[in-house]
Amino acid sequence: MTQVLLIAGAAPTLSMLKAAVEQFRATGATVRLTGLFDREAAAGVLDVVEVHPLPEAVAERGTASARAIAKLPLPRRTWASAEHSPWVRRHARNAQLLVALDAGAVYTVWRLAEHNRRADAVFGVAPALRALQSRGRHPVQYAVRDVVRTVPSPSVAARSAKRTVRRGAGAVLRRASSPAVLRTGIGAKAWRTAVVAPRVPDRMREKLARRVSLSMAKGGRKAGATTVLHQAADRIANRKLSAALLADAARAELARGKDDPELRMKAVEAALHLADQRFKRKDFAAAAAQLSTAFSLAFDRVLHFDGVSSPMAEDPEGYLAVFRRSAAFRELSAPRGRALPAAPATGGRPLRLLVTTYANARFLGEIRDRYENHSEVEFRYLDFSKDETLAPLARDLTKVAEHALGGRPSLRAKVEEALRPHLDWADTVFVDWCAGPAALFTCIDPGTTRVVVRLHSYEVFTAWPHMVDFTRVDDLVLVSEHLREMAEKVLPQLTRSDTAQTHAIANAMDLARFQREKTGGDARFTLGLVGVNSVAKDPRWALEVLRLLRRRDERYRLVIIGGGLNRKTGAAARAYDDLLEAEVRELEAIGAVHRVGQTDDVPTALTDVGVILSSSVRESFHCGLVEGVVSGALPVVRDWPFFAALENGARTLFPADWVVGGPQEAAERILKLTASEETWRAATEPAAKHALAEWDWSVVGLEFDRLLLGDKE
Repeated sequence: MTQVLLIAGAAPTLSMLKAAVEQFRATGATVRLTGLFDREAAAGVLDVVEVHPLPEAVAERGTASARAIAKLPLPRRTWASAEHSPWVRRHARNAQLLVALDAGAVYTVWRLAEHNRRADAVFGVAPALRALQSRGRHPVQYAVRDVVRTVPSPSVAARSAKRTVRRGAGAVLRRASSPAVLRTGIGAKAWRTAVVAPRVPDRMREKLARRVSLSMAKGGRKAGATTVLHQAADRIANRKLSAALLADAARAELARGKDDPELRMKAVEAALHLADQRFKRKDFAAAAAQLSTAFSLAFDRVLHFDGVSSPMAEDPEGYLAVFRRSAAFRELSAPRGRALPAAPATGGRPLRLLVTTYANARFLGEIRDRYENHSEVEFRYLDFSKDETLAPLARDLTKVAEHALGGRPSLRAKVEEALRPHLDWADTVFVDWCAGPAALFTCIDPGTTRVVVRLHSYEVFTAWPHMVDFTRVDDLVLVSEHLREMAEKVLPQLTRSDTAQTHAIANAMDLARFQREKTGGDARFTLGLVGVNSVAKDPRWALEVLRLLRRRDERYRLVIIGGGLNRKTGAAARAYDDLLEAEVRELEAIGAVHRVGQTDDVPTALTDVGVILSSSVRESFHCGLVEGVVSGALPVVRDWPFFAALENGARTLFPADWVVGGPQEAAERILKLTASEETWRAATEPAAKHALAEWDWSVVGLEFDRLLLGDKE
C-alpha cells in the first residue's frame, strides 16, 4: 500500500484538506498529516487521517528550543520543528510520496527526500495525485528505481559523516574537559595550557576557553574559570571576541562578590573602544550594546552598593575618565536643548503639577499630600511601573542609549505618544529619582512644560543620569550640598549655564510625630539603628561602637529597627551579612543587641532609644537619624566615607559636634554625654530643636512651595 505524508507550514484550509485526503484515499493510499498547526486546526480530518502537529513536538523539547525555533523564517521553522521529530522521521522514511501543501513546507519536503530517495517529493495536491497515478501505471519501473535508491544522496551521506565526526570529537572533548577532570590540579593546568597554546584560531580559542571556564566553575575552581577567560582574551586578535571574553570574565568575578580592578577596566575599555567604532559606522544598536556592557561593569552594585567603599566615590573624575574619552558616551547626554523655554501657568488657573516616579514613592508621601490638597494646584500622579508602554522603556537602558546615539526612531515615537498628553496638560513635571523616567522625559522636547528632577545619592552610582539631557531639565533637586558636590563631579555638565539650575532641599519629613517621651531613665544606654536593609548602612560599624562601650559599662545595648539585609542582591551582600549575623547572634546571646524588625510604628520603637547612630558609608541625608534626634536621642554620625573627602559632607550637613571620625571617637562622645541623665538631656534637647527647626516639613514644605509654585506661593 502506498504511504503518503502531507506536510503543512501553516494551518491548511479544512475544506481543501478534506477533499485532498479523500482523493488520496480513493487510490488506496494511507495518508498522514503533519505541520505547524494546532490539533484543532485539523479536527475535521482526525477520524480518517493520522495527524501529528509539530508545535506539540517542539513543546516537548523545552522552552529554550521553542523560543529559538520561533525566531526562524517559516521554511526553516518548519524544518527545525520536523527534523527532530521521531514520528516525522519514521513516516518520511517509509513514505512513497512526500507532499508539501504550502510554500512553508517545501524546504522540509526537500530535506526529507534527500534521506528517502525512493519517495516522490512534490509541491501541491495535483502534482501528488499525478505522481500516484504514474506509480500505478508503471509499477515495474518504480520497483527498479526503489531498489537503486535505497541509500541517501551523496550530499546527505557526506553531511552525516561530518556530523558523526564532529559529535564524536565533541563527546571526547566534553569528557576530557568535564568538571570532574578540571576539578583536579593536573586537569586544570593541562586545559589552561591548551587554551593559551600558540597558533590556535581565534574562534576556536574562544569556544575552548568558554568550555574550560564553564567546567572549571562547575568543578569549584571559580577563580580559575575567570583566569581562563582573561588569558584567552589576551591572545585573541579579534577585538569583538576578546572584548566579550573580558566582559564575561569581569562579570564572573563580580558575581562572586569580588573585583579585579585591572580586569574590569580592561573589559570596560574594550567595550568602549568597540562602542566608538560602531558609533562611527552609525551602527547605533551595536554601539549601544557595547555601552551597556561597559555600564554594567563600571556600575555593578558590588562596586558601589554591596561593599563599604566605592572606587567612584574615592575619585569620581578618575573613575569616569575612560568614559569621557569615548565619543559614543559623550553623545548620550549631548545637549539638544528645547525649542521654547518653560512657561508659567496661564489664565489665572491653578498650577497643573504632574508628580511621577518608577515604583519607588518612598520620599513622595508628604509632597503628594501637600499638593493634592493645595488650593492653587491641580494635581496628577504617574507611576511609570503601572504604565504598559512606559514601564519597559524606562527599564531598558540599551534602547534609550541607542536612541540617544541616533537610532531607534520608533522609541522616540512611543515616548512621544505616551508622554505628550502629560506634557501638554502639565505646567510642571516633578520626576522623583534621576533614572529611566527622567531619561525618557528628556529624550523628547518637553515643549513649554517645566521639568523638575530630583536626584538621590543612589542614582549617582548608576548609568542613568548620564542618559539625561540636562538642557531639557529646568531644575535639579538634591537633598544636600554634599550630594550636589558629588553630582557635579560625576556630571560636569551640571556646571554649565545652559543646564538645570540645582537646588539643595532636604527630604520631606513630618518630624513632629516623633516627639515622644522616653520610656525610662535607662534609655540613654540604648543605642538605635533605623533601617539596615543595605550594606551601605554598615551596621558592623555600630557593633564595634557597642563593643567599645560595653568594655566600660555593660548597660549599653543596641536596638536595630527594620528588616535585615537583602541577601538576594548578590554574593558580596551575602558575605557581609554572614559576618554581621555571626556578630549579632553573639551579642544577642548576652542581651547586648535586640532586633525589633520591620515596623510601621517607628516613633514608638524610638521611645526606647537614647542614642541614635548613623553608621553608614553613604547617605544623601539620612532621615532615620534625624527622626531619632527629634525623638530625643543623642545623634552620633559617622563621617560618611563616600563623602568625607569633599568640601561638604556629614560635618557640613549636621552640627559638627554630631559627627565622629571612627568607632573610638563615637564611643567617647556617647560615654561623655550619657554619663548622667542631666548631661544626656542637655545634649539631646537642643539637638531635637535644631532638627525640627531645620528639617521638619513645616519648614521644608515652604522651600518646595518656592520651587514649584513660585509666585503662586
